[in-house]
Parts: sequence; structure tokens; C-alpha cells
Amino acid sequence: MAVALIVAAGRGERLGLEKPKALVALGGQPMLSWSVEALRSVRGVEQIVVALPADALDAAPEGTLPVAGGEARSESVRAALRASEAGDPVIVHDAARPLAPRELFERVLDELQQSGAAAVIAATPVSDTIKELDADGCTVRATLERSRLWAVQTPQVFRRAALEHALSEASAEVLRGATDDAWLIERLGGRVRVVDGGPRNMKITTPTDLRLAELLLGEQAR
Repeated sequence: MAVALIVAAGRGERLGLEKPKALVALGGQPMLSWSVEALRSVRGVEQIVVALPADALDAAPEGTLPVAGGEARSESVRAALRASEAGDPVIVHDAARPLAPRELFERVLDELQQSGAAAVIAATPVSDTIKELDADGCTVRATLERSRLWAVQTPQVFRRAALEHALSEASAEVLRGATDDAWLIERLGGRVRVVDGGPRNMKITTPTDLRLAELLLGEQAR
């Protein structure tokens, strides 16, 4: 049976609020609660572990297992995985993506089972033209072929053995630089597949994102 790890240790400075991002109010409840509610409805999920700031562990929703997260997201994932029971596969999700529906979690899980891949990630096709810059940060080096580019999201699901190996093999420097846990699998040669997560599975980073999420939740309720 599956175990779910929610990464919620970010401080969310860009939101401009004096509390962890995952505990900011969204739709009348902490942002974190939306992901917990969705995961509780996903078939096969038996445990939910939440990585929070060390001084906010008492804010974990009832029925979840709180652990102190690290400075980097993959450090938080490693801490949550170590604290979890022996669930397999492992779902990793960012609390900053509170609009991910139950159906998306189940689609990535189904794809993992059917594909035989080491990991399956939610992502969305890039619609903007993407340019690569030189080291000076302002001179265009190349325009990338966007038909093959996808913007990575969560949830991401992993074979437990593959994720444990990738996290244990990575140095502290590598973990600090990993903005995406699937990359840790890729760098060891593991196969990663993609499921379209859709544009509504947005990441909340700024006050504008928070307002947009409120509007989408209101639309969904209607």
C-alpha cells in the first residue's frame, strides 16, 4: 500500500506573511489541509507524513505524522521517507500545490503500476517560447524546442527502493541543488514518465497566486 509524503517546510517569504506557506489560509483552512484531504481520498494510501518547519510540528493535521523538514526540499523528503512506514509506492507532493485533485494522484499511481518506470511525475506542456541565456544572464544563447519541454509539478510517485537509493546516494550538495526529486532518479539512469497535470495544478508562490487559487476554489465550489 502507498505512503504519501507532503513537503510543507517552506517559509514562503515571497508571500509576505509571517508564517510557513503551508499554514497560510486558503479557502477558509490552512493550505496544507487541501492536499491532506485529497490524499485521504486516494485509494491505497495508508499513511500521510508531513514535513514541516521544526517549530510548527503541532500544526500538522490530525491523523498525519509530522516530521521536521530540512533546509532543502529533498532533505525534507528524505526525513519524511525515513519516518514513514514501509509503504510502496511513495507519493511526494508539495503543499504549495493545494488544487491537485484525487484523480491526478490516482492517474500517476496507475501509470507507475502499468509502465514499470522508476517514477511518474505530473507535469504540463510549456506554452511559452523558452530561451537559454549565456552566463552573463542577459544574452540569448539558444531558443529551445518547446514541443519537448514540460514544466514539472507534483504529485510525483516512486518505487520506494528507487527513491531510497537516490536519496541515500546523493551528497548534501546534490540534495541542496535538487528542485525536483525525479531528477535524483534520472541522474542514476532511472526511467521517469510524465502524466499531464493540467494548468489548474498551480504552485502558490506569490500573493497573486494565492488570490488566483481562491478564485479557482470558489469556481469549483459553485
